[in-house]
Amino acid sequence: MSNRSRIRRELLTLPILLIAIILVIAGHFIMKPIFHNESWAEYSLAALPFLLFALVIVAFRIALKNDSNHD
Repeated sequence: MSNRSRIRRELLTLPILLIAIILVIAGHFIMKPIFHNESWAEYSLAALPFLLFALVIVAFRIALKNDSNHD
């Protein structure tokens, strides 16, 4: 695999990082007191760790595929 395509594969993880950052910021915003009686806020906050864990799995798969193609 060429160096350029390897770098391109590694850059695929940047959107995953940005999505994770946005989810964490949104989670902190949803925890504001103005949303304490909203049921959607409770379900959103409950789903947040699972979404972040799914992003970690996707990032690991991309990294493993990149590493196996590099060898």
